[in-house]
Amino acid sequence: MQESDLALLVRAARTAGAVALRFHGPTAKRWDKPENAGPVTEADIAVNAALAEILRPARPDYGWLSEEDEDAPERLAAERCFVLDPIDGTTGFIEGSSSWSLSLAVAAGGAIGAAVVYLPAHDLLYSAEAGGGAWLNGARLSASARQEIDGANVLATRYALDDRNWPGGRPDFERHHRPSLAYRLALVAEGRFDAMLTLRESWDWDIAAGLLLCVEAGAVVTDRHGGTPRFNTDPPRTAGVVAAPPQLHAPLIEALRGGGG
Repeated sequence: MQESDLALLVRAARTAGAVALRFHGPTAKRWDKPENAGPVTEADIAVNAALAEILRPARPDYGWLSEEDEDAPERLAAERCFVLDPIDGTTGFIEGSSSWSLSLAVAAGGAIGAAVVYLPAHDLLYSAEAGGGAWLNGARLSASARQEIDGANVLATRYALDDRNWPGGRPDFERHHRPSLAYRLALVAEGRFDAMLTLRESWDWDIAAGLLLCVEAGAVVTDRHGGTPRFNTDPPRTAGVVAAPPQLHAPLIEALRGGGG
């Protein structure tokens, strides 16, 4: 019997995670991508190759969208598509952080059906399947129950604090940060933080897996305007991300629209 998409992603994440741990971020060979697209290291490339070796033969009819491969337009015609970030949080990895992650997902019909976010350095494996809940190393996850925005613990970039993003005034939340966007979403699913927002355009591979984790843990995830993200599109980007339990998500979106803090 063929293993499920989720079981396949878990197996691939653990194998590729072991490959990643062979490298030390500050000493790994690195270079900058063209057009100021950010840094990449030999670890990113090695992990991408390890994922391809496992996933592509197992699902030859699936499309392929990876940060470390040239985008192939034929993915758009595929019924299902892998959406992958071999190392999410590369800048943190280069600086010696241990909270970088592998982000793996399967998109179908614009939605995410299976997802894994894996932190090899901590052996933390977050997983989710549509309709099956979100899990961390076998323990079920649930998003925060906090109801007040003021004082909430929110994972956000410094750019998100710019007053120009909040026409009616920025809510008085406590800002926190982690270098991996996928991990930030996983932490919201875990309930360790109340919300996460990034207001710049986000690539599919950064948010696909974390989005399903949050949704299956009871959070709401939209773009910065309140729209539903769609995956395996052209281009594969979303207009920012706001993830929070329902009682916090609605007022955050309202504040971003200028309806007050």
